[in-house]
Amino acid sequence: MRVPAAIDLPQGTLHLLILRTIALEPMHGWAIAQRIQQVTNDVVQIPQGSLYPALHRLERRGWIIASWDVSENNRRAKYYRLTAAGKKRLERETGVWQVLADAVARVLTC
Repeated sequence: MRVPAAIDLPQGTLHLLILRTIALEPMHGWAIAQRIQQVTNDVVQIPQGSLYPALHRLERRGWIIASWDVSENNRRAKYYRLTAAGKKRLERETGVWQVLADAVARVLTC
């Protein structure tokens, strides 16, 4: 099956992907986008115009916190990490996503 050039993510999915990605370790925005693209084998590509507004929303909601540091290529970058509230949200959203994915899989296989 050929995958379309661009797939629209269901609402909330980008937040879930970001939270899961930085649960592993703090990352700057570009690294977050690259990691998601890598893990999804290029199926999910997040443009900067979507990534940074999502990061700001997550910050406003208190699910992530940002701090400035120096990146691996010696540039100043804003690194994002989960807060305690973000960890709880990630657990909740992962559970919700799994229930939905299982339900959709059942419909597709009947």
